[in-house]
Amino acid sequence: MEPGQSGTPSSQDEIHAQLAQAKANKQRTTYIIAGVAAVIIALLAYLFFFRSSDSEPAATDGATSGGELVKLKIADTAQSDFQDAIVDVGKENGLDIEFINFSDPYLPNTALVEGEVDANAFQHVAWLSQFNMQYDEDVTPVFSTVISTWGLFSATHETAEDIPENARIAVPDDPANFSRAMFILQSAGLLEVDPSAGVFPTEDDIVANPKNLELVRLAHESVQTAYDDPQIDGVILGADDLDPALGVTSEDAVLLEDSSAESSAPYIIVVATTPDRVDDPVWAQLEKTYRDDRVVSALEEEKRGEATVVEFPIEQLRSTLAELTTK
Repeated sequence: MEPGQSGTPSSQDEIHAQLAQAKANKQRTTYIIAGVAAVIIALLAYLFFFRSSDSEPAATDGATSGGELVKLKIADTAQSDFQDAIVDVGKENGLDIEFINFSDPYLPNTALVEGEVDANAFQHVAWLSQFNMQYDEDVTPVFSTVISTWGLFSATHETAEDIPENARIAVPDDPANFSRAMFILQSAGLLEVDPSAGVFPTEDDIVANPKNLELVRLAHESVQTAYDDPQIDGVILGADDLDPALGVTSEDAVLLEDSSAESSAPYIIVVATTPDRVDDPVWAQLEKTYRDDRVVSALEEEKRGEATVVEFPIEQLRSTLAELTTK
């Protein structure tokens, strides 16, 4: 054999075959070792996880085993100490709550349906029904919170009889609260509303107006500013909406709405969410937070006793909403 020659073709093919077989055997061995190593690593991770779980307290009230809180964004209309109390107590119940406050009272529902927040906590059932009807939505209550004490207030007149002819009464301009104002005036004997008008009567449904009252429609948040307006004889709103500096309470009202009456159910304020989330267990944690004595005390202090905590059956709230939405 001369230098540079490698052997016969047959023996060359045999060598190539042996090398290929050896290479394949080596690859199989490598795969087996890697597979066994992966199984061992997975087993060690499995054992480590369960040993860690056994050594840590079980997660409660929605918190994870590591103590992580459930994040929850809630839309409202004004920052308050009441919200601060909810945030603080919520942490004890496994919740990391953030309130997103809007100056426009129509935006908390829009933010909810657009997915910017998980829930809102600013509106009563009647207001919600109007939103659902107008925008063909199905925002749904998950529990009740409070009901405000509404009534007719006047800086110059003490009784309904004192209200003069052609008096001007400031009322909220949204359909839900405008109709609420009309019912209060009816209770005071100042108006008579057609009973067939249902829950949302308008001026066209007034069948008697013996003093020829003029209803001055204002944005809800502006009604309180008309209280001491010399051109306004009275305002209808919640007692807690009045500026505390005025020193006016429900005891100063010309007439108060009976917030405990069944007819007041549409005016119970609720926490609401989208229909796909109504069964989320997080709402039980949030309701527990709202019912805490510290939160209730913060509400009473902020609202000066002019709002009452309400635990109203959720099915009745939803039934009321359904009835109002079909009207």
